[in-house]
Amino acid sequence: MKNDLRRFALHALTAAACLAGSLSYAAADDALEIQQPGRLRVAVYADFPPYSAKGKGVDIAIGRELATRLGLTADVVEVTADEDMNDDLRNMVWKGHYLGTRPGDVMLHVPVDQRLAEMNDKVRIFAPYHLETLAVARDPSRVPPVKGSAATALEVFTREKIGVETASLADDFLLGVLNGRLRGNVMHFKTVNDAVTALKAGDIAAVMASRAEIEGALGTPGRIDVGPVSMPELRIKGWTLGMAVKADSTVLAEALSQTMIDIQRDGTLARIFKEHGITHQTP
Repeated sequence: MKNDLRRFALHALTAAACLAGSLSYAAADDALEIQQPGRLRVAVYADFPPYSAKGKGVDIAIGRELATRLGLTADVVEVTADEDMNDDLRNMVWKGHYLGTRPGDVMLHVPVDQRLAEMNDKVRIFAPYHLETLAVARDPSRVPPVKGSAATALEVFTREKIGVETASLADDFLLGVLNGRLRGNVMHFKTVNDAVTALKAGDIAAVMASRAEIEGALGTPGRIDVGPVSMPELRIKGWTLGMAVKADSTVLAEALSQTMIDIQRDGTLARIFKEHGITHQTP
């Protein structure tokens, strides 16, 4: 089951100076540590809109853009999340799944986190491309802006219902905050999309989840307001997303890192997020 905890669990690299002159990476793709000449196998999460689901999403578009700029063809593989991020890195980067799915040459949507990197010495985590944060989507007629201390910001949810994805960061936070006073009004949903659907229908007054997932599910906000969550009691306010390759894939990491820098600088990365209705936040 995917949840926010796996997603936040800088190793920014320079351009690959080892490829001299006008040689492109594609012209020397044998140096890129890829599994198939001319092809970049990109691993993303399955069933994870707006990032990756059924061939569409932000991460899928990013993976294809990276491959194209390296002169390669993208083979995007959508892989079901395992029990935790360590399992995902094993299945999607350095070993492959025991059912036979080959790992990717690169995995997207990896938390750029020092502790996670130290726990997984068989991979290299690098190239931050987005800062994910928690947000609240709310019906303004029922819920005021969520700001200030938890006692002030969340008191409304002793009366109004708020939706969360089961086993997510928002779920864990709301069940524990204020000594558990909100438990009776925290409504659990299988996905953020399901929670947003209930919000639109008026069955609940608000949803707390990652901003990107809320925006992706909400589409045109209409009467719904989306705002940040910031209060002293919230220990984790955001997490940076990057990518991962095998630890010894040095040239590939350098090539991907420089290409990610390029698509950030020329506005392509922001455009990809905007096309999917998501607010891009620079790490």
